Amino acid sequence: MHDDELRAYAHRAWPLVEALKQAHWARELSRNPLATFEASQALWIHMRQINPDWPSEAERREDLAHHIALKRMIDRAAGVFLATTGR
Repeated sequence: MHDDELRAYAHRAWPLVEALKQAHWARELSRNPLATFEASQALWIHMRQINPDWPSEAERREDLAHHIALKRMIDRAAGVFLATTGR
């Protein structure tokens, strides 16, 4: 990549990109509630075509650890909201 290409990428209209992405998924999900699941399945197939051994056991363990950590953060955040509402 060249410096000017990196600059152009960094200076993209990111709020517009995010708005377009949200609009896209809103349309997709209104037409097909399984759209994100289907997209994830397509990505899974693509990765397996590139690397048939993906994911490795180590990658699976790392992914599970990330999911567990995220679940704990969500639980902690939910507890904060419950505490502020008096429940």
